[in-house]
Amino acid sequence: MEFRTKVDLPVGVPFINHSDVLMLWGSCFAENVGKQFADNKFRCDINPFGVLYNPLSIAKALGQVVCHKRYVESDLRHEQGVWYSLMHHSSFSSDNVEYCLEKINRRLQKAEETLAQAQWIIFTWGTSWVYEWKETGEIVGNCHKLPERLFTRRILKVEEIVGEYRSLIETLLSLNPRLHCLFTVSPIRHIKDGMHGNQVSKAVLLLAAQCLVEQFPSCVYFPSYEIMLDELRDYRFYADDMLHPSSIAIDYIWECLGKTFFSPSTKSILKEWEKIKKGLEHRPFDAQSEQYQRFLSQILLNIEELKEKFTYLDVQNEIRLCQTRLKK
Repeated sequence: MEFRTKVDLPVGVPFINHSDVLMLWGSCFAENVGKQFADNKFRCDINPFGVLYNPLSIAKALGQVVCHKRYVESDLRHEQGVWYSLMHHSSFSSDNVEYCLEKINRRLQKAEETLAQAQWIIFTWGTSWVYEWKETGEIVGNCHKLPERLFTRRILKVEEIVGEYRSLIETLLSLNPRLHCLFTVSPIRHIKDGMHGNQVSKAVLLLAAQCLVEQFPSCVYFPSYEIMLDELRDYRFYADDMLHPSSIAIDYIWECLGKTFFSPSTKSILKEWEKIKKGLEHRPFDAQSEQYQRFLSQILLNIEELKEKFTYLDVQNEIRLCQTRLKK
């Protein structure tokens, strides 16, 4: 007997090839999935503004990349000795205004370069609850723990999200007709909204994603949220806070993503790379032994052969690691 509800994975979707360039935008689940892509040697740019949770902030951030936005001092705020942007994660903040701007604009430049080459943009929406800055009425990407009285909190309407993304996707496709957009809803529950508030929020996101997938053939949906809630509903698949997916859950969702979107050639590369990764993670009793040195030499040879077959792979760190260990 099957003691769980299996989620049907999408079929007939375009393949993600290992040679493709990807951009990932969204919640901390986007970071989880992005790490899986990066660890498996996909070329990807993950959250150029840092973690963003709501769809409109994500759309605004990507729009700034499209229009070649560069931040100046007047775009920042200064509180208690810290310069920060209401559009960016706190990792961009600094007590030095020049350094803050340099970090923000350097990432914008990199994002522009990636977007120009990208075959896929992966959106992970976390919540449809937003905070509007009362001074301007604009939705912020990050509240930076400022007093709640400075913001108006509300939930987005499906039509707002769809309208914003319809315009954004049309612009993106006019610049790059080969681009595909993958939408998913973060399986992380936002408990501060309350259980009912979280479900209402996720429902808005699901409806908006469905509308966009129906309107644009280049858009597809992947059921991360559904897999977590239905297939992995047992709390053993959650982290200690009982809200975030555990590493096992993330690995499982990644496996489902691969079954859905990875081409046969991509799966073949991943198998080869997995063997190399396991070899590099091996810790010998004697790193100086002749046996281990031969083992390292073989791994290095495998990496170089893989690089020769797939020239776009960035494996320099792994090559240097092998060479360093061989010199010891």
